[in-house]
Amino acid sequence: MSSHHPTPTPPSLLPAAVPPLPAALEQALQSLLSDLAATAAQRDADGGTAKPERDKIRQSGLLRLSTPLELGGHGLPWTSTLDVVRRIAAVDSSLAHVFGFHHLLLATVQLFAQPGQWQPWLAESSRRNGFWGNALNPLDRRTVQRFGPEGRVFDGHKSFCSGSADADVLIASAIDEDSGRLLIAALPADRPGITVHGDWNNMGQRQTDSGSVSFEQVRVHDEELLLDPGPLSTPRSCLRPLLAQLIFCELFLGLAEGAFGAARDFTLNQSRAWVKSGVEQASQDPYVLAHYGEFWVGLQGARALVAQAAQLFDAAWNLGDALSAEQRGEVALAVASAKVASSRTGLDIGSRLFEVSGARSTQGALRLDRFWRNLRTQTLHDPLDYKLKELGEWALNEVLPVPSFYS
Repeated sequence: MSSHHPTPTPPSLLPAAVPPLPAALEQALQSLLSDLAATAAQRDADGGTAKPERDKIRQSGLLRLSTPLELGGHGLPWTSTLDVVRRIAAVDSSLAHVFGFHHLLLATVQLFAQPGQWQPWLAESSRRNGFWGNALNPLDRRTVQRFGPEGRVFDGHKSFCSGSADADVLIASAIDEDSGRLLIAALPADRPGITVHGDWNNMGQRQTDSGSVSFEQVRVHDEELLLDPGPLSTPRSCLRPLLAQLIFCELFLGLAEGAFGAARDFTLNQSRAWVKSGVEQASQDPYVLAHYGEFWVGLQGARALVAQAAQLFDAAWNLGDALSAEQRGEVALAVASAKVASSRTGLDIGSRLFEVSGARSTQGALRLDRFWRNLRTQTLHDPLDYKLKELGEWALNEVLPVPSFYS
């Protein structure tokens, strides 16, 4: 089956919300997308670490998209970086996930630490084309901080550590044994005592390496802790969970577009008209056309809400410390709306694509079910019911969402 992507709205009808990438980066992205699309189905079957594909991302320069120019990056707005997450997700949502989380973790140190602390880290990461991985998961409290003979150490285990395999830097968290305070640190991934277990084997997002990491007497230096201003201490620092949610929105929208494109390609090129349809081609079947009409409405709505949320986030990021709690709350509402729309649209198209492509599309080698499996796996990490509750609180009582690590 050829790799086909949904046809976008003509530029003459809808002005672009995202500025185009510089030509060299666009060419690198196109090459990466082509390579990922060619092997995505087989790698979905294989699982494990996508080491060659991660190296292609390193070589593309895309890991430096959101890093400031003065630190060796491209200094692009978040709308551009997030749009690349969407475009990668349309062909390979696992690699889009670890790519998006890399930029989330670069943002994390900028939001939770002082420039004198994080600027050298980002400069070094740019120089090395470093990949950042996640071992933060504040819901998993099994990792503790204690003081040993040689100083501060992290001990314990973390689950759902996306992108931890093949990472150069890990953002990790631990609970202080004495105070119960959550502490977050940026650690070299090869620090003695850190073990990435490679035990991720779920039905979807199979190459995100979202398994477990253990910490055995891992030395943590004072300058590696993100204490000033720290997490959730200012409206600006509270942008971190919104960026995480926005990355998921782009991931889900990209998956929806990928499912749409795969279904469209199959319907046009391989599906057969139903014997009772009275038409010669599946693309002329009135019921098939009605399904595609519903898909298109869902996609257009999700695209508009995700684009709006990304633009609001960019504006909030650029305000810096001047960002107010109310402005942050407005971004939270936009992100929650986009999350609901992109999740529902993606799950709908990922499931119903078989209704427009027919029994032949269930061939195992095609693995067209991966779009739904990937969406279903990721959406369960953050129940939509709680996003809807937040939106309901605003719609009915005009109460803005309360910042937390999850919204």
